[in-house]
Amino acid sequence: MFLNDITIPCDHCGGKRFVDAVLSVTYRGKTICDVLNMTVDEASVFFKDKPGVAKPLQTLIRVGLGYVRLGQSTATLSGGEFQRLRLSVYLDAGGSEASETLYIFDEPTVGLHMQDVANLVSSMQALVEIGASIVVIEHNLDLIAQSHYVIELGPEGGPNGGHVLFTG
Repeated sequence: MFLNDITIPCDHCGGKRFVDAVLSVTYRGKTICDVLNMTVDEASVFFKDKPGVAKPLQTLIRVGLGYVRLGQSTATLSGGEFQRLRLSVYLDAGGSEASETLYIFDEPTVGLHMQDVANLVSSMQALVEIGASIVVIEHNLDLIAQSHYVIELGPEGGPNGGHVLFTG
């Protein structure tokens, strides 16, 4: 039987994760605890005049993660949210590094809600727009329909597969 992780707040800080001396420091009226409780959308407004912070936040919004809290544990993210978080790192890097990269995804839509699939496709398209190349092994027709080029292999898997059935 699988049991989820249990989080127990610290008796000393009450789950704020910082000692009082750290919590007494504020930036524009907000403590670090206040900032970590902001959503990405809220933080992008709060830090709009700080390009080094605002740019990655805008990238997270672009991949559909504006509702995620800054201090949220990655262990609480769904598979789709985690994939988009990883993709945002590459999108934020931009430039020549991303344009010289080949991304290979194996069944990236497994277990994703249709909206998560749409956000994933949008994120992948953003990588293509900055010059990256993407190869996806996939069965999801919604993602396949968004592809620039399709190679279908088959007719089955294993020893009966691997034959090119369609390209285009």
